[in-house]
Amino acid sequence: MVWMMVWAGLLTLVTAVWVSRHVEINRAKRMQLRLSSQTYAGPPENAPFVSVLIAGKDEEANIERAVRSMLRQDYPNFELIVVNDRSQDRTPRILESLKAEDTTGRLRVLHVTELREGWFGKNNAMREGMALARGDWLCFGDADCEQTSERSLSMAVRHAIEKKAEFLSVLPRLAVQSVWEQIVQPAAGAVMVFWFNPRRVNDPADPTAYANGAFMLMTRQCYEAIGGHEAVKTEVNEDMHMARLAKERGRRLLICQNDDLYTVRMYANLGQIWRGWSRIFYGCFGTFRRLRVSMLMLLGMNVFPYASLLIAGAVLGLTTWAAGNAGWFWVGGAAVLAVGMQLSVMVRFYRLSYAKAWLAPTFIVGAAMCIGMLINAMLKLKGRTKVTWRGTTYRGNRVENVSAPPGASAAAGVPVRTR
Repeated sequence: MVWMMVWAGLLTLVTAVWVSRHVEINRAKRMQLRLSSQTYAGPPENAPFVSVLIAGKDEEANIERAVRSMLRQDYPNFELIVVNDRSQDRTPRILESLKAEDTTGRLRVLHVTELREGWFGKNNAMREGMALARGDWLCFGDADCEQTSERSLSMAVRHAIEKKAEFLSVLPRLAVQSVWEQIVQPAAGAVMVFWFNPRRVNDPADPTAYANGAFMLMTRQCYEAIGGHEAVKTEVNEDMHMARLAKERGRRLLICQNDDLYTVRMYANLGQIWRGWSRIFYGCFGTFRRLRVSMLMLLGMNVFPYASLLIAGAVLGLTTWAAGNAGWFWVGGAAVLAVGMQLSVMVRFYRLSYAKAWLAPTFIVGAAMCIGMLINAMLKLKGRTKVTWRGTTYRGNRVENVSAPPGASAAAGVPVRTR
Protein backbone atom coordinates (compact mmCIF):
# COMPACT_ATOMS: atom_id res chain seq x y z
CA MET A 1 0.00 0.00 0.00
CA VAL A 2 2.83 2.41 0.82
CA TRP A 3 4.56 2.05 -2.52
CA MET A 4 1.24 2.50 -4.30
CA MET A 5 0.71 5.78 -2.47
CA VAL A 6 4.21 6.85 -3.50
CA TRP A 7 3.32 5.88 -7.07
CA ALA A 8 0.13 7.95 -6.90
CA GLY A 9 2.10 10.83 -5.37
CA LEU A 10 4.53 10.83 -8.27
CA LEU A 11 1.63 10.93 -10.71
CA THR A 12 0.18 13.88 -8.79
CA LEU A 13 3.52 15.65 -9.14
CA VAL A 14 3.44 15.01 -12.90
CA THR A 15 -0.05 16.52 -12.99
CA ALA A 16 1.21 19.62 -11.19
CA VAL A 17 3.98 20.02 -13.77
CA TRP A 18 1.42 19.85 -16.58
CA VAL A 19 -0.62 22.52 -14.80
CA SER A 20 2.47 24.73 -14.83
CA ARG A 21 2.63 24.22 -18.61
CA HIS A 22 -0.77 25.89 -18.88
CA VAL A 23 0.68 28.89 -17.07
CA GLU A 24 3.62 28.95 -19.50
CA ILE A 25 1.29 28.84 -22.50
CA ASN A 26 -0.73 31.75 -21.08
CA ARG A 27 2.48 33.73 -20.69
CA ALA A 28 3.57 32.93 -24.25
CA LYS A 29 0.23 34.09 -25.65
CA ARG A 30 0.48 37.37 -23.75
CA MET A 31 3.97 38.02 -25.08
CA GLN A 32 2.71 37.62 -28.69
CA LEU A 33 6.06 36.54 -30.12
CA ARG A 34 4.67 36.43 -33.66
CA LEU A 35 4.97 38.23 -36.96
CA SER A 36 1.87 38.43 -39.13
CA SER A 37 1.35 40.10 -42.49
CA GLN A 38 -1.97 41.35 -41.11
CA THR A 39 -0.09 43.89 -39.01
CA TYR A 40 2.11 45.06 -41.90
CA ALA A 41 3.45 48.60 -41.61
CA GLY A 42 5.60 48.56 -44.75
CA PRO A 43 9.36 48.29 -45.16
CA PRO A 44 11.48 50.19 -42.65
CA GLU A 45 12.46 53.75 -43.47
CA ASN A 46 15.91 54.07 -45.00
CA ALA A 47 15.85 50.31 -45.53
CA PRO A 48 19.39 48.93 -45.11
CA PHE A 49 20.86 46.77 -47.88
CA VAL A 50 20.26 43.10 -47.12
CA SER A 51 22.11 40.12 -48.58
CA VAL A 52 19.87 37.05 -48.57
CA LEU A 53 21.82 33.78 -48.82
CA ILE A 54 20.31 30.37 -49.58
CA ALA A 55 22.33 27.18 -49.90
CA GLY A 56 20.93 24.00 -51.40
CA LYS A 57 22.17 20.51 -52.21
CA ASP A 58 20.06 18.28 -54.45
CA GLU A 59 17.01 20.50 -54.00
CA GLU A 60 15.39 20.20 -57.41
CA ALA A 61 11.99 19.69 -55.80
CA ASN A 62 12.16 22.89 -53.75
CA ILE A 63 14.71 25.36 -55.09
CA GLU A 64 12.52 27.09 -57.66
CA ARG A 65 9.77 27.87 -55.14
CA ALA A 66 12.33 29.11 -52.64
CA VAL A 67 14.02 31.45 -55.13
CA ARG A 68 10.88 32.79 -56.80
CA SER A 69 9.13 33.47 -53.49
CA MET A 70 12.16 35.38 -52.21
CA LEU A 71 12.53 37.41 -55.40
CA ARG A 72 8.88 38.50 -55.01
CA GLN A 73 9.63 40.22 -51.70
CA ASP A 74 8.54 43.86 -51.54
CA TYR A 75 11.65 44.87 -49.59
CA PRO A 76 13.24 47.63 -51.70
CA ASN A 77 16.93 47.05 -51.09
CA PHE A 78 18.26 43.48 -51.22
CA GLU A 79 20.23 40.93 -53.21
CA LEU A 80 19.69 37.17 -53.35
CA ILE A 81 22.73 34.87 -53.45
CA VAL A 82 21.90 31.21 -54.05
CA VAL A 83 24.67 28.65 -53.59
CA ASN A 84 24.40 25.29 -55.31
CA ASP A 85 26.33 22.99 -53.01
CA ARG A 86 27.68 20.08 -55.09
CA SER A 87 24.25 19.04 -56.37
CA GLN A 88 23.99 16.01 -58.61
CA ASP A 89 20.36 16.50 -59.62
CA ARG A 90 18.72 19.28 -61.68
CA THR A 91 19.35 22.00 -59.08
CA PRO A 92 22.19 23.68 -61.09
CA ARG A 93 20.12 23.84 -64.27
CA ILE A 94 17.08 25.22 -62.47
CA LEU A 95 19.18 27.96 -60.90
CA GLU A 96 20.77 28.94 -64.20
CA SER A 97 17.34 29.11 -65.80
CA LEU A 98 16.09 31.36 -63.01
CA LYS A 99 19.18 33.55 -63.36
CA ALA A 100 18.60 33.91 -67.10
CA GLU A 101 15.02 35.12 -66.66
CA ASP A 102 15.74 37.43 -63.72
CA THR A 103 15.25 41.05 -64.80
CA THR A 104 15.79 42.63 -61.38
CA GLY A 105 19.52 42.02 -61.25
CA ARG A 106 19.10 40.83 -57.68
CA LEU A 107 19.76 37.13 -58.22
CA ARG A 108 23.31 35.83 -58.08
CA VAL A 109 24.06 32.13 -58.49
CA LEU A 110 27.19 30.40 -57.26
CA HIS A 111 28.14 26.76 -57.90
CA VAL A 112 30.41 25.04 -55.40
CA THR A 113 31.83 21.72 -56.58
CA GLU A 114 34.26 20.80 -53.81
CA LEU A 115 34.01 20.64 -50.04
CA ARG A 116 36.88 22.46 -48.42
CA GLU A 117 38.84 20.27 -46.02
CA GLY A 118 37.80 20.76 -42.42
CA TRP A 119 34.36 22.13 -43.31
CA PHE A 120 30.86 20.68 -43.22
CA GLY A 121 28.70 21.08 -46.31
CA LYS A 122 26.20 23.86 -45.61
CA ASN A 123 28.70 25.90 -43.60
CA ASN A 124 31.18 25.75 -46.47
CA ALA A 125 28.49 26.77 -48.97
CA MET A 126 27.44 29.75 -46.86
CA ARG A 127 31.07 30.80 -46.46
CA GLU A 128 31.43 30.83 -50.24
CA GLY A 129 28.26 32.86 -50.58
CA MET A 130 29.44 35.36 -48.00
CA ALA A 131 32.45 36.13 -50.19
CA LEU A 132 29.98 37.78 -52.57
CA ALA A 133 27.63 39.37 -50.03
CA ARG A 134 27.54 43.18 -49.90
CA GLY A 135 24.77 43.77 -47.37
CA ASP A 136 24.91 45.57 -44.04
CA TRP A 137 22.36 42.98 -42.94
CA LEU A 138 22.56 39.27 -43.73
CA CYS A 139 19.63 36.88 -44.03
CA PHE A 140 20.39 33.15 -44.14
CA GLY A 141 17.69 30.76 -45.37
CA ASP A 142 17.08 27.21 -46.52
CA ALA A 143 16.27 25.91 -49.97
CA ASP A 144 13.13 24.12 -48.79
CA CYS A 145 11.47 27.30 -47.49
CA GLU A 146 8.69 29.05 -49.38
CA GLN A 147 7.80 32.65 -48.59
CA THR A 148 4.02 32.62 -48.55
CA SER A 149 3.97 36.40 -48.13
CA GLU A 150 5.71 39.13 -50.10
CA ARG A 151 6.24 40.94 -46.82
CA SER A 152 8.48 38.45 -44.99
CA LEU A 153 11.78 40.27 -45.41
CA SER A 154 10.30 43.73 -44.80
CA MET A 155 8.59 42.63 -41.60
CA ALA A 156 11.66 40.83 -40.31
CA VAL A 157 14.01 43.77 -40.91
CA ARG A 158 11.53 46.28 -39.46
CA HIS A 159 10.99 44.08 -36.39
CA ALA A 160 14.73 43.67 -35.83
CA ILE A 161 15.34 47.40 -36.10
CA GLU A 162 12.42 48.33 -33.85
CA LYS A 163 13.42 45.80 -31.20
CA LYS A 164 17.12 46.67 -31.54
CA ALA A 165 17.90 43.03 -32.30
CA GLU A 166 21.23 42.18 -33.88
CA PHE A 167 20.28 38.55 -34.53
CA LEU A 168 16.65 37.72 -35.33
CA SER A 169 15.39 34.23 -36.11
CA VAL A 170 11.87 33.94 -37.51
CA LEU A 171 10.64 30.43 -36.77
CA PRO A 172 8.92 28.55 -39.62
CA ARG A 173 5.39 27.32 -39.91
CA LEU A 174 5.67 23.62 -40.67
CA ALA A 175 3.88 22.25 -43.70
CA VAL A 176 2.95 18.68 -42.79
CA GLN A 177 1.19 16.15 -44.99
CA SER A 178 1.89 12.56 -43.98
CA VAL A 179 0.49 10.92 -40.84
CA TRP A 180 3.95 10.49 -39.33
CA GLU A 181 4.75 14.17 -39.80
CA GLN A 182 1.58 15.11 -37.94
CA ILE A 183 2.39 12.71 -35.11
CA VAL A 184 6.14 13.23 -34.62
CA GLN A 185 6.72 16.90 -35.46
CA PRO A 186 4.75 18.36 -32.50
CA ALA A 187 6.42 15.98 -30.05
CA ALA A 188 9.89 16.80 -31.36
CA GLY A 189 9.04 20.50 -31.22
CA ALA A 190 7.97 20.12 -27.61
CA VAL A 191 11.37 18.63 -26.75
CA MET A 192 13.04 21.69 -28.25
CA VAL A 193 10.76 24.09 -26.36
CA PHE A 194 11.66 22.29 -23.13
CA TRP A 195 15.27 23.41 -23.55
CA PHE A 196 14.82 26.59 -25.58
CA ASN A 197 11.88 28.45 -24.14
CA PRO A 198 11.30 31.56 -26.33
CA ARG A 199 10.84 33.76 -23.28
CA ARG A 200 14.27 32.77 -22.00
CA VAL A 201 15.90 33.04 -25.42
CA ASN A 202 14.63 36.61 -25.79
CA ASP A 203 15.86 37.61 -22.34
CA PRO A 204 19.34 39.21 -22.70
CA ALA A 205 20.15 38.25 -19.12
CA ASP A 206 19.44 34.56 -19.72
CA PRO A 207 22.17 32.45 -21.40
CA THR A 208 19.61 30.29 -23.24
CA ALA A 209 20.19 30.69 -26.98
CA TYR A 210 18.32 29.37 -30.00
CA ALA A 211 17.97 30.09 -33.71
CA ASN A 212 16.46 28.32 -36.68
CA GLY A 213 18.51 28.30 -39.88
CA ALA A 214 15.38 28.53 -42.03
CA PHE A 215 15.34 32.33 -41.48
CA MET A 216 18.20 34.01 -39.64
CA LEU A 217 18.63 37.77 -39.97
CA MET A 218 21.64 39.49 -38.45
CA THR A 219 23.80 42.55 -38.82
CA ARG A 220 27.14 42.12 -40.51
CA GLN A 221 28.77 43.37 -37.32
CA CYS A 222 27.11 40.57 -35.37
CA TYR A 223 28.16 37.99 -37.97
CA GLU A 224 31.76 39.14 -37.77
CA ALA A 225 31.68 39.34 -33.96
CA ILE A 226 30.76 35.64 -33.66
CA GLY A 227 33.44 34.66 -36.16
CA GLY A 228 31.10 33.94 -39.08
CA HIS A 229 30.76 30.42 -40.41
CA GLU A 230 34.43 29.84 -39.66
CA ALA A 231 33.48 29.54 -35.99
CA VAL A 232 30.94 26.78 -36.70
CA LYS A 233 32.54 25.08 -39.70
CA THR A 234 32.33 21.57 -38.17
CA GLU A 235 28.92 21.91 -36.53
CA VAL A 236 25.91 19.97 -37.83
CA ASN A 237 23.47 22.53 -36.38
CA GLU A 238 25.34 25.72 -37.14
CA ASP A 239 22.30 27.92 -36.44
CA MET A 240 22.17 26.88 -32.78
CA HIS A 241 25.87 27.42 -32.28
CA MET A 242 25.82 30.82 -33.98
CA ALA A 243 23.01 31.87 -31.64
CA ARG A 244 25.00 30.65 -28.63
CA LEU A 245 28.08 32.59 -29.74
CA ALA A 246 26.00 35.71 -30.32
CA LYS A 247 24.63 35.65 -26.78
CA GLU A 248 28.03 34.89 -25.29
CA ARG A 249 29.38 37.99 -27.03
CA GLY A 250 26.60 40.20 -25.72
CA ARG A 251 24.66 40.53 -28.99
CA ARG A 252 20.89 41.06 -28.84
CA LEU A 253 19.28 37.76 -29.83
CA LEU A 254 15.59 37.49 -30.62
CA ILE A 255 13.27 34.76 -31.92
CA CYS A 256 9.64 34.99 -32.97
CA GLN A 257 7.06 32.80 -34.65
CA ASN A 258 5.35 33.65 -37.91
CA ASP A 259 1.65 33.40 -38.67
CA ASP A 260 1.68 33.54 -42.44
CA LEU A 261 5.09 34.63 -43.73
CA TYR A 262 6.77 31.39 -44.78
CA THR A 263 6.51 27.63 -44.51
CA VAL A 264 8.86 24.67 -44.68
CA ARG A 265 8.24 20.97 -45.01
CA MET A 266 11.06 19.47 -43.00
CA TYR A 267 10.66 15.78 -43.81
CA ALA A 268 8.37 13.83 -46.12
CA ASN A 269 8.48 10.30 -44.68
CA LEU A 270 9.28 8.36 -41.52
CA GLY A 271 12.86 7.58 -42.56
CA GLN A 272 13.63 11.26 -43.14
CA ILE A 273 11.94 12.17 -39.85
CA TRP A 274 14.03 9.62 -37.93
CA ARG A 275 17.34 10.68 -39.50
CA GLY A 276 16.55 14.39 -39.45
CA TRP A 277 15.45 14.71 -35.85
CA SER A 278 18.21 12.38 -34.64
CA ARG A 279 20.63 14.77 -36.33
CA ILE A 280 18.93 17.81 -34.79
CA PHE A 281 18.94 16.34 -31.28
CA TYR A 282 22.57 15.32 -31.69
CA GLY A 283 23.63 18.71 -33.01
CA CYS A 284 21.53 20.90 -30.70
CA PHE A 285 22.02 19.16 -27.38
CA GLY A 286 25.54 17.86 -27.92
CA THR A 287 25.98 16.31 -24.47
CA PHE A 288 24.89 13.03 -22.94
CA ARG A 289 23.41 14.95 -20.00
CA ARG A 290 20.97 16.92 -22.14
CA LEU A 291 20.04 13.90 -24.22
CA ARG A 292 19.43 11.80 -21.10
CA VAL A 293 17.43 14.54 -19.38
CA SER A 294 15.29 14.93 -22.52
CA MET A 295 14.64 11.20 -22.59
CA LEU A 296 13.82 11.07 -18.87
CA MET A 297 11.49 14.03 -19.29
CA LEU A 298 9.55 12.20 -22.02
CA LEU A 299 9.48 8.98 -19.99
CA GLY A 300 8.36 10.69 -16.79
CA MET A 301 5.92 13.23 -18.17
CA ASN A 302 4.39 11.16 -20.98
CA VAL A 303 5.06 7.43 -20.83
CA PHE A 304 4.78 7.09 -17.05
CA PRO A 305 1.15 8.35 -16.76
CA TYR A 306 -0.07 6.21 -19.67
CA ALA A 307 1.78 3.12 -18.44
CA SER A 308 0.38 3.66 -14.94
CA LEU A 309 -3.14 3.98 -16.33
CA LEU A 310 -2.79 0.78 -18.34
CA ILE A 311 -1.32 -1.21 -15.45
CA ALA A 312 -3.90 0.00 -12.92
CA GLY A 313 -6.73 -0.60 -15.38
CA ALA A 314 -5.50 -4.09 -16.15
CA VAL A 315 -5.18 -5.04 -12.47
CA LEU A 316 -8.58 -3.65 -11.55
CA GLY A 317 -10.16 -5.22 -14.60
CA LEU A 318 -8.80 -8.68 -13.87
CA THR A 319 -9.54 -8.81 -10.16
CA THR A 320 -12.64 -8.48 -8.04
CA TRP A 321 -12.99 -5.85 -5.33
CA ALA A 322 -10.80 -6.44 -2.32
CA ALA A 323 -9.27 -4.27 0.35
CA GLY A 324 -5.89 -4.65 -1.32
CA ASN A 325 -7.23 -3.01 -4.48
CA ALA A 326 -7.72 0.38 -2.84
CA GLY A 327 -4.14 1.35 -3.68
CA TRP A 328 -4.73 0.56 -7.33
CA PHE A 329 -7.73 2.90 -7.33
CA TRP A 330 -5.46 5.67 -6.07
CA VAL A 331 -2.88 4.91 -8.77
CA GLY A 332 -5.53 4.70 -11.49
CA GLY A 333 -7.22 7.92 -10.39
CA ALA A 334 -3.93 9.83 -10.25
CA ALA A 335 -3.02 8.46 -13.69
CA VAL A 336 -6.34 9.64 -15.14
CA LEU A 337 -5.65 13.14 -13.79
CA ALA A 338 -2.11 13.17 -15.20
CA VAL A 339 -3.17 11.93 -18.64
CA GLY A 340 -6.12 14.32 -18.74
CA MET A 341 -4.01 17.32 -17.80
CA GLN A 342 -1.36 16.35 -20.36
CA LEU A 343 -3.98 16.14 -23.10
CA SER A 344 -5.43 19.54 -22.15
CA VAL A 345 -1.97 21.10 -22.43
CA MET A 346 -1.26 19.36 -25.72
CA VAL A 347 -4.50 20.62 -27.28
CA ARG A 348 -3.42 24.19 -26.52
CA PHE A 349 0.17 23.55 -27.60
CA TYR A 350 -1.00 22.08 -30.92
CA ARG A 351 -3.19 25.12 -31.58
CA LEU A 352 -0.34 27.45 -30.70
CA SER A 353 1.90 25.52 -33.12
CA TYR A 354 -0.73 25.43 -35.90
CA ALA A 355 -0.97 21.65 -35.60
CA LYS A 356 -4.32 19.84 -35.63
CA ALA A 357 -5.61 19.94 -32.08
CA TRP A 358 -7.67 16.76 -32.49
CA LEU A 359 -4.38 14.87 -32.97
CA ALA A 360 -3.24 15.74 -29.44
CA PRO A 361 -3.98 12.16 -28.18
CA THR A 362 -1.29 10.90 -30.59
CA PHE A 363 1.35 12.89 -28.72
CA ILE A 364 2.28 9.80 -26.69
CA VAL A 365 3.18 7.99 -29.94
CA GLY A 366 5.33 10.92 -31.05
CA ALA A 367 6.97 11.02 -27.61
CA ALA A 368 7.88 7.34 -27.89
CA MET A 369 9.40 8.00 -31.32
CA CYS A 370 11.38 10.90 -29.88
CA ILE A 371 12.78 8.64 -27.15
CA GLY A 372 14.10 6.35 -29.88
CA MET A 373 15.60 9.29 -31.78
CA LEU A 374 17.26 10.59 -28.62
CA ILE A 375 18.84 7.16 -28.10
CA ASN A 376 20.01 7.29 -31.71
CA ALA A 377 21.48 10.73 -31.08
CA MET A 378 23.38 9.33 -28.06
CA LEU A 379 24.86 6.63 -30.29
CA LYS A 380 25.94 9.30 -32.77
CA LEU A 381 27.51 11.29 -29.95
CA LYS A 382 29.36 8.20 -28.80
CA GLY A 383 30.61 7.61 -32.34
CA ARG A 384 28.86 4.32 -32.90
CA THR A 385 26.79 5.72 -35.73
CA LYS A 386 27.41 8.36 -38.35
CA VAL A 387 25.46 11.40 -39.46
CA THR A 388 24.65 11.33 -43.16
CA TRP A 389 22.95 14.35 -44.67
CA ARG A 390 22.46 15.24 -48.32
CA GLY A 391 24.97 12.66 -49.49
CA THR A 392 27.77 13.66 -47.10
CA THR A 393 28.68 11.49 -44.12
CA TYR A 394 30.07 13.01 -40.92
CA ARG A 395 31.49 11.39 -37.79
CA GLY A 396 32.29 13.76 -34.95
CA ASN A 397 33.98 16.79 -36.50
CA ARG A 398 35.23 14.90 -39.56
CA VAL A 399 33.84 14.38 -43.03
CA GLU A 400 34.04 10.66 -43.77
CA ASN A 401 32.47 10.51 -47.20
CA VAL A 402 31.40 12.95 -49.90
CA SER A 403 29.13 11.47 -52.53
CA ALA A 404 29.41 14.28 -55.07
CA PRO A 405 32.68 14.03 -57.03
CA PRO A 406 34.50 17.22 -58.00
CA GLY A 407 33.19 18.55 -61.26
CA ALA A 408 29.71 17.08 -60.83
CA SER A 409 28.12 20.45 -61.48
CA ALA A 410 30.34 21.00 -64.46
CA ALA A 411 28.91 17.84 -65.98
CA ALA A 412 25.50 19.40 -65.68
CA GLY A 413 26.53 22.04 -68.17
CA VAL A 414 26.72 25.12 -65.92
CA PRO A 415 29.57 27.42 -64.86
CA VAL A 416 31.33 26.31 -61.69
CA ARG A 417 33.54 27.78 -59.06
CA THR A 418 35.86 25.52 -57.11
CA ARG A 419 38.02 26.02 -54.09
